[in-house]
Amino acid sequence: MKGKGYIYNHNDRLVMIFLLSLALVGMLLIIFVGGDGSTMTPGEDATALATKDRKGNLTYAQPVAHHALFAFDPNTADSTELLRLGLQPWQVRSIYKYRAAGGVYSRKEDFARLYGLTKKQYEELAPYIRICSDYQPAADYYGYERRGYSGGSARTISAESDTTRHYDYPHKLSATEHVNLNLADTNMLKRVPGIGSYWARRIINYRDRLGGFVSQNQLLEIDGDFPQKALPYMKIALGNVRKMNVNTLTLGELKRHPYINYYQAKAIVDYRRLRGPIHSLNDLRLCKDFPPDEIKRLEPYVTF
Repeated sequence: MKGKGYIYNHNDRLVMIFLLSLALVGMLLIIFVGGDGSTMTPGEDATALATKDRKGNLTYAQPVAHHALFAFDPNTADSTELLRLGLQPWQVRSIYKYRAAGGVYSRKEDFARLYGLTKKQYEELAPYIRICSDYQPAADYYGYERRGYSGGSARTISAESDTTRHYDYPHKLSATEHVNLNLADTNMLKRVPGIGSYWARRIINYRDRLGGFVSQNQLLEIDGDFPQKALPYMKIALGNVRKMNVNTLTLGELKRHPYINYYQAKAIVDYRRLRGPIHSLNDLRLCKDFPPDEIKRLEPYVTF
């Protein structure tokens, strides 16, 4: 006689199959997923994985190469070198476009104008910038041959030694004589005690970039150790300053002025685009790039 307790009907068998299937699925999940669900591989951080999942692009999951600092010339460095220095691809493209348009980094300070370059980045890169002499201003290397001097490299003459040579003007100004800083040429400037060919050219160059001097103390803004003993011999003639119209100049033209950096030039252009013509520099006083002292020193050089 068959015992009824050992006979399973159709419904019982379906229930058992379902339970066994559920247990099998649970075991497979434990085996393949793991206790914490993590699939992170050694050397790959959560940020990289999140970027990879969100973008759906495996390129973002690759480890980032370590940046290196080494000597480079921004006029000749290729894209590989610039990227290794930590610059962004769009910054490298900006450098290439600048060079293709005939732009030259004649001094390492010119590299600070690179769009998006922070103060910290520039201070890290500055000690490694090497400007080849071929790209430096010719005025710094030529024009030294005068009566009683010939041969040798003009570069070997330092600013200090140049101020003591009197090839053309053995007679310096007396204590009661002065030169008009905004009208004097290099020959007249070299008559000032402490000023030779080197500093005369630097003064003219900075005067041209400014549009004219409004104070003798602006000479101290010129890079290098300006001879302060020359200041009492300089005088300023009013009305000799060339002004720029901030409502008509382009961004590139604006940032050529020594007192306007890229961010300030962009702020001016953005203001004109969004609000119309600028009527006073006070219109920019709410912009973080134009603190009161910046506005004050720029005032003599702008018109509207």
